[in-house]
Amino acid sequence: MVRQCVDISTKSFIRLDPNNIVKNFSCGDADLDDFILHRASAFQKHLLSVSYAYVDDVSGQILAYCSLANDKVAITDFKDRAEFNRFRKKRGFPNEKRLKSYPAVKLCRLGVETSAKGRQIGTTVLDYIKSMFVIENKTGCRFLTVDAYLEAVPFYVKNGFRFMTQDDNDPHTRLMYFDLMDLET
Repeated sequence: MVRQCVDISTKSFIRLDPNNIVKNFSCGDADLDDFILHRASAFQKHLLSVSYAYVDDVSGQILAYCSLANDKVAITDFKDRAEFNRFRKKRGFPNEKRLKSYPAVKLCRLGVETSAKGRQIGTTVLDYIKSMFVIENKTGCRFLTVDAYLEAVPFYVKNGFRFMTQDDNDPHTRLMYFDLMDLET
């Protein structure tokens, strides 16, 4: 099912409390760093997203964090109805399940501490998120989506994500998805 890429025996995933402020984190990306250091608490207090940290239990260091929010894969994500219908058919939706949108969770942010890079921690975080929504799927969630920075696209492809459409005109990101049903096979 979900692979373990690093020794997690001395590490924990924790849901960050909106009242706790992260004081020290650097992944090398100013926007990602700014979010966890200055904005994640406000997003959580206003119920816009929830952030999680992957923490080394021995040192207390945050090795990575992610922020999640509700999302959907909808007909408006595609250039036309025909492309959306091809997507639905390819994902195996029967005719009675042909909806205009499908439930998803958006990976809003994912940052790995600079000192922890190269240890497959990002993959471990993605595996944790995937398992959260397969094992503990409390509301129904079929897809994990991400607006991947262009330089991060190979990482997401390596972790089973696909492009939502062939044409994506954003010069900075690509809309990608992971079908959680792929873990069931």
